[in-house]
Amino acid sequence: MGWGNWRPRFNFGHLKVQSKVSVFLTMIIIVTCLFYCLTGYCESSPRPLYDQQSSRGKVHADDGTVHLSQRHRTNAQWNISVLRQLHLSNRFESLLQESEDATHQRSTDQTAGSSNNNITVSNNFGTKEFPQAIIIGVKKGGTRALLEFLRIHPDVRAVGAEPHFFDRFYDRGLDWYRSLMPRTLEGQITMEKTPSYFVTKEAPRRVHAMSRQTRLIVVVRDPVTRAVSDYAQTLSKTPGLPPFQTLAFKNGTTASSPLAGLVDTSWSAVRIGVYAKHLETWLRYFPLRSFLFVSGERLVSDPAGEMERVQDFLGLKRVVGAKHFYFNQTKGFPCLKKPEGSSRPRCLGKSKGRTHPPIPQEALRRLREFYRPFNLKFYQMTGQDFGWD
Repeated sequence: MGWGNWRPRFNFGHLKVQSKVSVFLTMIIIVTCLFYCLTGYCESSPRPLYDQQSSRGKVHADDGTVHLSQRHRTNAQWNISVLRQLHLSNRFESLLQESEDATHQRSTDQTAGSSNNNITVSNNFGTKEFPQAIIIGVKKGGTRALLEFLRIHPDVRAVGAEPHFFDRFYDRGLDWYRSLMPRTLEGQITMEKTPSYFVTKEAPRRVHAMSRQTRLIVVVRDPVTRAVSDYAQTLSKTPGLPPFQTLAFKNGTTASSPLAGLVDTSWSAVRIGVYAKHLETWLRYFPLRSFLFVSGERLVSDPAGEMERVQDFLGLKRVVGAKHFYFNQTKGFPCLKKPEGSSRPRCLGKSKGRTHPPIPQEALRRLREFYRPFNLKFYQMTGQDFGWD
């Protein structure tokens, strides 16, 4: 087909020469653009700002994380330069950065999830690990107060409720036990508190099987005072409980021979206070350096001083100190000062610091005589004189 056949279709005779040139150049530009778009080059060409709102250049939200689809990051970079001119770039740049951070975090979580040593938790909240330190005793010695004081420290993460794994629920397995632990970040330590471990025969072997590196904290208190406190707690739950002296001595009391029987060590309130005997069982599995013995009395009279010892033992920076405590005259023990943003100070619950029932002095005297040799042995074993005698 010759050029003459095209002339009727493109008849520019009625236009001026300048207009003809303009039309011709416009057609060349249109054909060129169509060619590049058909070959895929349009994907890398700048898009107008309104394209951000289209389905292809849209900002997506996935599980609460804002990010851009990978295909449009190149376009986003160009759009940012335009947005800067409109003073809108700060927000868009932050969205892009969040997208990159989220992608990196998902990759990290997937890599960490391949490890069997820890239960990985996403969203950068750390992992669940076996406790590196356990408060193993003793009941009514001040374990709850110690745990609450330790929780002030930013590098301590502790279970709230007592797990009772090594004495009651050991058959549920270590994976179940670890699932109870709080999430920790690098540099933090995991802790739990179950005071009955100290008097459970199987507990030392079971803890050792989990980790021989476990650090063990024992809060001890004058065993006579501890026994009375134990009785007071039980009495509050069981109002019809027999008198203290009836439970503490075999054969109870009679009118002709008050407190004639021997001390009844089968009663748990008495048995727990024989600290030396329980410690012997633990020392078969752990060296003495694995233990820290905290004085329940000094935890009341000098909480900051005892907390320094505890933090040193755990390898923590001394963060918890005197500035965190004040003495509550009503309860008779220290409370934590009001945290920032809180309307009231933090004291232990109503079950702590309850009034002890009256106990015959003769019963208390006989109990002190009973405990004296065990206390002295405990002093020798620990290298500490707690001053109970």
